[in-house]
Order: sequence, then C-alpha cells, then structure tokens
Amino acid sequence: MAPVEVVDTLEALPVDERPSDVTVSVRPDRLVITADGAETERPLPEDLFYLSLAPYVDQTHDCFFHSLTTCLGELGGAVLDVTVTDASGVTLVDETVTAADNGFVGLWLPRGIDATLEVAYDGARATTPISTGAEDPTCLTGLHLS
Repeated sequence: MAPVEVVDTLEALPVDERPSDVTVSVRPDRLVITADGAETERPLPEDLFYLSLAPYVDQTHDCFFHSLTTCLGELGGAVLDVTVTDASGVTLVDETVTAADNGFVGLWLPRGIDATLEVAYDGARATTPISTGAEDPTCLTGLHLS
C-alpha cells in the first residue's frame, strides 16, 4: 500500500484488530515502521501533513509523533465538529466526523501552514493553533474540551 493508504487503513481499524507485532509512527514527512526489530521508512507526499487529534474530556496522554498502532484517546466513536482555518482566514476543514475506535481523528492538511483548529463535542469546545512544518507534532492530545 501507498503510505497514505497505510495511515488511513490503520487509523480506521478497530483497536483489537490493530497489529501488535508492528508499530507505525507518523512523522511530518514519513512513516516509520518497526517490525521484527527492523525499522523501515516510507516517505509521505511532499505536499501533505498528517495530523491525528484526540480531544478529551477527562484524561489524555502526552504524544508528539502519532503511533497508528498504540495511541489511544478517550472519545472512541464520538461525533465531533472539526474546523481548521489557515492564517489568512481560509477554512480548510469544516466537517462533522466520527472519531475512530482509538479515539483519534486524522486530518490530511497542506504541509507548511499555520492554522487554528477548533473541535466541538457535546456542547464543549477546544481551540488551538497548529502548524504543519518539518518540526511539528503529528499527534495532538492536548485538546481539553470544556
């Protein structure tokens, strides 16, 4: 599979069906796949950045590079309203989405932007600035919904 397909497929799998003998980590420009003690890298498209977000109400965990096989958020299956607006005011994402079984929502965004992310759930909201550069996180777990 192409790297984008790997990300989308693993993110959509129910937690109990995710491989336990492989870890797949998303970096800003590549996937890092570790299996049987060997590490392989696969480049992501040059124009895309994958940001996986897990908003929370009660509990979260620290994360910087999203692991498609081990990261777990609290709101699996939750229906969320997600908006991403770039620095010039252009809306890039304005969707109602259902978090995957692992509690995450994955967004493919343009690489190299600064934007504002807003998430709403069950009357609560969280807003945070995001960036999609070479040194930026691919896992966002600090979105406290209040």
